[in-house]
Amino acid sequence: METPMTNEDQVKDIIHRWRNTPEDNLKPEDYEQFKSLGSASLTQGDGAQLLEFLQEEKNQGMVRSMGCVLMAPLLTRVVKKEEESLDHCQAAITHLTTTCRPNPLVHSLLELIEDIDPGAISDTVLAVIPHLQTVLLQLDGDRKAASVGSALSGLHGQLARLPVPYTRPQEEADEHGLCRGYGALAALARPFVEEVKGGNGDRHEEAELRTELLKFCMRSLREPLLEAELNRDSKSPLWLFATEIMRSLPAIQEPPSELLFFSPPKTKKKRSAQLDGAEAEEARACAAYLLHVQLIGIDSFPAVFSPLFVLQRNLDYVGQLLSSKKESHLLKGLALFAKSLERVPDHSLAVGLLELKSFYSAPRNLREVLTDCPMQHLRQSGLQVFQLFIDKLDAEAKHKFFRCMLKTSNHAGVESYIIKNIRNQVEFSMKPGNADKSFLGAELLPLMGLVLCLPQGAETDLLTSMDRIMESLNLLRYLLLREADLRSTTDVWEELSGIKDEYLTVLRVGLGISRGCYSSELKALREDRKLKAREAREASRSSRLLKSITVRHEEGSNMSPEAQHQVLQSALVTFDLMESLIFRIEEIAEEKLKIPN
Repeated sequence: METPMTNEDQVKDIIHRWRNTPEDNLKPEDYEQFKSLGSASLTQGDGAQLLEFLQEEKNQGMVRSMGCVLMAPLLTRVVKKEEESLDHCQAAITHLTTTCRPNPLVHSLLELIEDIDPGAISDTVLAVIPHLQTVLLQLDGDRKAASVGSALSGLHGQLARLPVPYTRPQEEADEHGLCRGYGALAALARPFVEEVKGGNGDRHEEAELRTELLKFCMRSLREPLLEAELNRDSKSPLWLFATEIMRSLPAIQEPPSELLFFSPPKTKKKRSAQLDGAEAEEARACAAYLLHVQLIGIDSFPAVFSPLFVLQRNLDYVGQLLSSKKESHLLKGLALFAKSLERVPDHSLAVGLLELKSFYSAPRNLREVLTDCPMQHLRQSGLQVFQLFIDKLDAEAKHKFFRCMLKTSNHAGVESYIIKNIRNQVEFSMKPGNADKSFLGAELLPLMGLVLCLPQGAETDLLTSMDRIMESLNLLRYLLLREADLRSTTDVWEELSGIKDEYLTVLRVGLGISRGCYSSELKALREDRKLKAREAREASRSSRLLKSITVRHEEGSNMSPEAQHQVLQSALVTFDLMESLIFRIEEIAEEKLKIPN
């Protein structure tokens, strides 16, 4: 070992002194000089000479004491894949892992992964893990759990900096090495999971190790598994990593059923302290998704839990996922909601459940997906789940849920969907054996009062509310056609007729106002187009006139005149459809009056 700044005799003197100096008498500058000499040998291409020095029998004392400081420069060479010294460096690292004291060696390896260059994260992690595992397995006592925890946390933190592949081709390409890195990380944790699973060691030390492994599992559920696209039909690398994590939970005595469904007892307070907060809820939500949607670990899931119990517990996680703005979270939330509902019998969820926070928040978050999410495929999936939820409610619960949605949604599309469901439920209740007071007779009146109203009276923008209004008119027409089935009492029918008459009166006034406004806009637009055409003709005769052309309404709309014309024309056609439907309803009502009761 020689540097340009140190001649051979000086190096020999230093090495001789180190051989004869007890470890406790070595100073920090000795460690620095040892590292400097070793690094210089590598820089000069003397990897073979360095390896020979490290393996020489008479040097083992100093190597055991100070060899750990060479881990960083040796692994840096390995990561850079410098062919001329790669084999010698690998052999030197292997020798150090079996010769140096494990505690300082772990410290050196952890320092190496504290701040990795983004372009070298995967290569560094893959290079470090095998040797780090070898050293960690040599540890014992209280330091073992802490060291394992620090290693898993540090490596995971570096891998979490990498982008998660979102599609199967991206995952197969693994451009940034994230999939390879997490696969190696699972392999690093595996022997320690097996160790606590066996339960043959010191109970306190095993408890500490379980805590660290649980932290690792929870971090992994959030990153990368909550972000990843997983499909049980294709066993991708991240799917295999998810399987490893879910299998580790029961092995460390934290089965998914306990993690997801029950609050930890006081005796586990220390172990579960890291599970508090939104991040822990996201990790649990991912575990629920992996268990119930991807069916990872479902074979060992207790069969004693009823579908209703599972739904109740999962709705908290559904609400957590659906409150996110990330596509991966929303997809998992919708899938978990659907799977949790599927096993519940239709018409079985009682009205009392709607008083529970989870039964309120999850549908509310689902409604926000339907109304605010910019991704159409998520809105379509959300609508299917929304209908599935409605199907599982019993009649009284449907009645309450529909009232709540009509009062709070403030969205014509959602309200029109609810009104369509009201019609379906009325029709269902009229069939033999299905009669239910919630949708027949007096109980129907509060619903119809919400359906047959305009939020701003005659001033309501009928075009924006078109879906709701058309669906309400269709429901009204249907009820008139089925009048005989609804005449349970004369008072009820008379009150419904009163609601109908008031609604149609206000709607006719609103139609007159809206048609007048849109007709005026259409007329103004046509005049504007004529003006532009005339100005264009004049401009073609004189370049001076071209500069004086002005465009009316230029600041009022970004749409082209053709698009504005089409919208206005379509609005007038819609108003005509509404009016024809109103006319038909009034016609049916008059015909019914002529028929004796």
